[in-house]
Amino acid sequence: MSLLRPSRIVVTLIFLNLFASQATPNLRSGKIFEAREMDWRNGAIVYQILVDRFVPSDHLEAKKHLYQSPKVLKEWHEQPQRGTELEAQKLNSQELEFWGGDIQSAGTRLDHVKQLGATAIYLNPIHLAWTNHKYDALDYKAISPEFGSRKDFKEFAKHAHQLGLKVVLDGVFNHMGRNSPQFKDAMVNPNSPWRNWFAIGAQYKGGARVWTGFQNLPELNLENPAVRQYLYEAPDSVVRGYLRDGADGWRLDTAYELGLPYMRALTKAARQEKKDALVVGEIVNYPDQWLTAMDGVMNFTLREMILGLAKGEISAVTTARMIERMIQDAGIEPMLKSWNIIDNHDIPRIATQFPDAKQRRWVQSLQFTLPGSPNVYYGTEIGMTGGGDPENRNPMRWDWVGTDHPEMIWLKKLIDLHQQNRALRVGNYRRIESERLFAFERYTDKTLETRLVLANPSKTDVSETIMVANAGLMDDTPFVDLLGADIQKHITTMGPGLMRITVPAQTVMVLKPVERYLGGYSRYKRYP
Repeated sequence: MSLLRPSRIVVTLIFLNLFASQATPNLRSGKIFEAREMDWRNGAIVYQILVDRFVPSDHLEAKKHLYQSPKVLKEWHEQPQRGTELEAQKLNSQELEFWGGDIQSAGTRLDHVKQLGATAIYLNPIHLAWTNHKYDALDYKAISPEFGSRKDFKEFAKHAHQLGLKVVLDGVFNHMGRNSPQFKDAMVNPNSPWRNWFAIGAQYKGGARVWTGFQNLPELNLENPAVRQYLYEAPDSVVRGYLRDGADGWRLDTAYELGLPYMRALTKAARQEKKDALVVGEIVNYPDQWLTAMDGVMNFTLREMILGLAKGEISAVTTARMIERMIQDAGIEPMLKSWNIIDNHDIPRIATQFPDAKQRRWVQSLQFTLPGSPNVYYGTEIGMTGGGDPENRNPMRWDWVGTDHPEMIWLKKLIDLHQQNRALRVGNYRRIESERLFAFERYTDKTLETRLVLANPSKTDVSETIMVANAGLMDDTPFVDLLGADIQKHITTMGPGLMRITVPAQTVMVLKPVERYLGGYSRYKRYP
């Protein structure tokens, strides 16, 4: 038996490795997509709730004593208005206006959330705090009595799980409230055990470092091991304790200020308690490095791209290049777990941002087809309006809810589109070459699951030839538009990798390839 020379062995091994890498991509990718589907965090539909404003309480009379002056209890029909500064309280009067919703009342409308098609609920802070928004914690381990108790939360989570819904809590771990016992003691007692929980010193206005200048929000000193033990490291910590109570994940407030090492440690601690716990951060930065420390981000970068495109501030081809770069930098896996947001409690409602229904629906179509987990702010499904805080935190209008509401019909259509198409939930992303259309492909290991998304942001029809770089799509394959356009009116020619198409003004098409059988014959008979 002859022996191969060392150089031939090397060449042979290289060839075999190359052949193996090319011969089995679908086997590997198939397993990847199956794994993604089994992870609830990928492509979730997240419904956001402000507990105080979601459902009127059935036992409001019994808890009216909790809203004593300077707090104010409003009628459900009243709309939030901008307040005045309260110097003694170090906050604005609008922060002390309540509408009386609680955890029990919110639980009575989980069927509404489920019927919309949501898969997860995100609750703004529920821990003990002084204000209505609860971003000024007094005690993380207790729940504000206006909202209920830890027992109420356990029941809420149990009910949500019975409906197949996950529950994500708001983790406000960068700062506490100035009225917290820890901060009060730390400020007056140099020997306080809480003294090093905060950054205290004469160099700070008011005597302590506060978040963005708000004197009601003294920042926590995460460099202190005791603070980290309390928040997330210890078995009875805030993060781990609520996960045991039924929470499925955490949204981290102002996560960009927590620091990468501490966020990694927090994520690790959450995993110790629940292996599939979601940790998603409020990151108002380019997302790539932050995603090394947690599962996903609230994708403000993507939001700005979509809105810039919709308003004509960024061209279609530039937007395509930007999004492709972002996904390449960040990775598709964390992008699928990141939240695609257009509005929330800090941003004017989408119906106020885009009063024109056609433009608004154009934006939402991209929110539900680009990689990620669409975030639906309560009331979006009925077209609620509202400007900046506090106008965007208005009480839910249940008297508007109805199956015939046009906004609800549209939102359910988008949710169904996202949920019923595997490629949109967990698929990869690839840019489609075009000049005037913003176009991309979502695809899996199965060619016929491919979805082509063609978006025309302009006010005139666009006709052009685009290149779809998908070797599996066969020449002469017909397509249907899942958002309802008569595709035969708009496709003029199709060729090998090229498509000539017309997309109407301010329209998004989601094209699905259809396998054509001719007497039992299919061009896809030997292609996955």
